[in-house]
Amino acid sequence: MKVVLLAINSKYVHSALAVWVLAKSIAQLNPVVIECNINQENDDIVNEVVAHRPDFIGISTYIWNAKKLPVIIGELKKNLPNAKIVLGGPEAEHNADFWINQGVCAVLKGEGEASLPKFLGQPQKTANDPFTPEYLNALKGKIAYIESSRGCPFNCAYCLSGADAVRYFDMDNVKLQIRKLITADVRIIKFVDRTFNCNAARVYDLIEFIIGLNSPVRFHFEVAADLFDERTLALLATAPAGLIQIEVGIQSFFAPTLKAATRKTNLEKLVKNIQVILKANNIHVHVDLIAGLPHENLEHFATSFNLAYEIGAHKLQLGFLKMLHGSQLRKNETAIIYDKNPPYEIIESPWLSREDLRILHLTEGALQNTYNKEHFLKTISYTLSVANLSPFEFYKHMGQAFQKDGMPLEAFAGLVFDFCNGLDAVDENKLKEAMICDWLSMVKGVNMPAFLKHGDKKQMTPLIAHAEMALGRKIRKSEAALLPDGSAVYVNTYSKDPVTGLYELFFVK
Repeated sequence: MKVVLLAINSKYVHSALAVWVLAKSIAQLNPVVIECNINQENDDIVNEVVAHRPDFIGISTYIWNAKKLPVIIGELKKNLPNAKIVLGGPEAEHNADFWINQGVCAVLKGEGEASLPKFLGQPQKTANDPFTPEYLNALKGKIAYIESSRGCPFNCAYCLSGADAVRYFDMDNVKLQIRKLITADVRIIKFVDRTFNCNAARVYDLIEFIIGLNSPVRFHFEVAADLFDERTLALLATAPAGLIQIEVGIQSFFAPTLKAATRKTNLEKLVKNIQVILKANNIHVHVDLIAGLPHENLEHFATSFNLAYEIGAHKLQLGFLKMLHGSQLRKNETAIIYDKNPPYEIIESPWLSREDLRILHLTEGALQNTYNKEHFLKTISYTLSVANLSPFEFYKHMGQAFQKDGMPLEAFAGLVFDFCNGLDAVDENKLKEAMICDWLSMVKGVNMPAFLKHGDKKQMTPLIAHAEMALGRKIRKSEAALLPDGSAVYVNTYSKDPVTGLYELFFVK
């Protein structure tokens, strides 16, 4: 039997752990693993599968590839009429009738490394390490994924991960897998554990192990920040800068919303612990909010946004509710209107109108193109310090004023400057000073917009000489700038913050 296991990832840089786990579970059949992404043409994906003339095709299904799959399945059936097509994964498992009607042979439920061998009449294995030489070779330049546990101790109504109790994998094997991954050409290793730190002893052990590896690879964990104990917080503070990044799902600060979503969080402790982590300046912190959860109207969401923003995390993701097949929210909240096509995003609800959601999408766009990209941070910080606007109002108004839409960063800078300069109490020269500093720290001063440039060659010459003497090397003219108040600044392009990615600045009076 010729077997192909197909994964269609959301981006080229992503990798698919699931298909390699499945491949190891039926290794005796020598399956071919094909990884594609949703940006590829359907015909290219189909042709890659057809080239192997398989008898069996197994496909992992998720919300990011579900919209694309019906066409691909149809073409596979035309080209390989005798091949059996079987689906697995959360999108298929919780919507099996739809996929059976698309003509697939079967939908497998539960953990694939158990259900797939059983379906194919193969013996089941107790040990299943997917990190084979073939997988490690396929990872080159991509994000790698690993799991040390399955399940989640929580049962949030919008999620599918809390249906099963947490099961922990053998720690020695997890550490062995990490050692294998850091030998591959990967830039980041993400743990897919839904709540990485739900077991204090295990998380301490793993973090201590990772710190001891002295690896240049970055590690990403999704955590419940309120579960960190003092011992683990102290350990995190010892990690080399840039080694670890954490993602914290706050989702909302509105108590009725958290209750409706069955989201259990000690918000006070969560905020305190994040601030402790941020104080050490060595870990990149990413916090999440979900717009569209029950009972949270635009005003309440604005409050949640402002509270989350004030934490000072490096990234604040404003996501939108997805009504997933199999989730309690989809079953129970019948008043929420959502797109019937994947990813089933909210359209309106009793708490958020379509116009409210349009505003939130514009707000998210402004946030994403500035703060979340570490762009114009000093500019925004200065503006918020003097303008009579909350963070939510600032990004909302910016989103309504203009969108980036692929324009060059220099042109976008002009729009950001004009927007901020038009707000009450903003001093134009101080705003320019902030944006000049931003430009140097963001892109080393390259292609600085003309409206930010001050002084002439005669004034720049001694500044360049001073910077070169201080740095002990030659620099480009673009790496130094005069400020409106007569002082100056230059950038050390050899010194980049491993946490923020911004370059170090030096000021000259």
